[in-house]
Amino acid sequence: MRIHQVSLFGAACALALSLTAAGSTAVPAASAPARTSTLALVPLAGPRAAGTVLLGLPARATTGYSLLGVSWDDPAAELPGTVQVRTRSAGRWSGWQQLAADSEDRPDRPETSGARGATAPRWVGPSDGVQVRVVGDGPLPAGLRVDLVDPGDGPSAPAAPAAAEPAERALPAAAHQAPRPGIVVRAGWGADESLRRPGFDYTGDVRAVFVHHTDTGNDYRCSDSAKLIRSIYQYHVRSNGWRDLGYNFLVDRCGIIFEGRAGGVARSVLGAHTLGFNTGSAGVAALGTYVSGPVPQAQLDGIAKIAAWKLGLTGQDATGRTMLTSASNGSRYPSGTAHTFDAVSGHRDAFDTECPGNALFAELPAIRERAAHLQGRR
Repeated sequence: MRIHQVSLFGAACALALSLTAAGSTAVPAASAPARTSTLALVPLAGPRAAGTVLLGLPARATTGYSLLGVSWDDPAAELPGTVQVRTRSAGRWSGWQQLAADSEDRPDRPETSGARGATAPRWVGPSDGVQVRVVGDGPLPAGLRVDLVDPGDGPSAPAAPAAAEPAERALPAAAHQAPRPGIVVRAGWGADESLRRPGFDYTGDVRAVFVHHTDTGNDYRCSDSAKLIRSIYQYHVRSNGWRDLGYNFLVDRCGIIFEGRAGGVARSVLGAHTLGFNTGSAGVAALGTYVSGPVPQAQLDGIAKIAAWKLGLTGQDATGRTMLTSASNGSRYPSGTAHTFDAVSGHRDAFDTECPGNALFAELPAIRERAAHLQGRR
């Protein structure tokens, strides 16, 4: 996996995936090593409105990449303005695409000394050119850079998830425990385990699932899902400065469920997905952008399956409610404040964000009902 960093100064594969299924085998992590190149931002010529800052990168060729985003030094700093990018693929330039100004999925506290602020990443597919412009009406944060991520060599997504591994069912019995869905483990999507920080952090029982969208765009094939997840993993660690991928699980448009943050799919792994409420919860991200337009039914079913199973491990009703205590003033609720959430909630329920998009958020009641049915409660 390679990541190309562009400094902004001025303020499908043949390998089969390893599944957590009986008889499955692991495949090696992506063999291509990480690689970084740095390009400086320059002031862009041309007319501009009074009081605006216009910085960017003129159109230029790059080495290959498939995902990009912008990050800056201070993880607490906001980026006032907009970031737009154009990319080149097969000799043709795309139109301008706007990146979300703030990646709103984050840990409750910095996980490494290299934590950074960042936009949401955008999947653009195999590309070899880039153009950037950043427009703001105030000082831009220091250390702005564009990261161009090449997912490297590794497996692609399978046609369908496999059955659960019987050994993983050896857990304390809980009422209304849903069937365990097939989950593509980290080896299956080609995670480079040397990239993440060693060790794991665990919390108390998972009592809530927060649903997200990755906001990476919908222009991907399911056969590219593993590449997309490898790219997000690289971005979360190298660009955001997190210890590992932020989400506990990811679900693609074909309904395939992937293990996110390492530590065990049946364990209460502390993620970096819902500021203030990462403890006692699991973050499930839909691969894609769902501000508008329909969410694929297979993806909705996949989210319901993983939510039903994860909540059912401790007997939590998927249509019930649970109380969590905020760990950050950056959330909707001051640190130390207890708030009652639906067991299946959207990211926007805990943080001032559009995530998981209006289209996916509107589907949460149906996801809860489907999950409760899988738990045998309906």
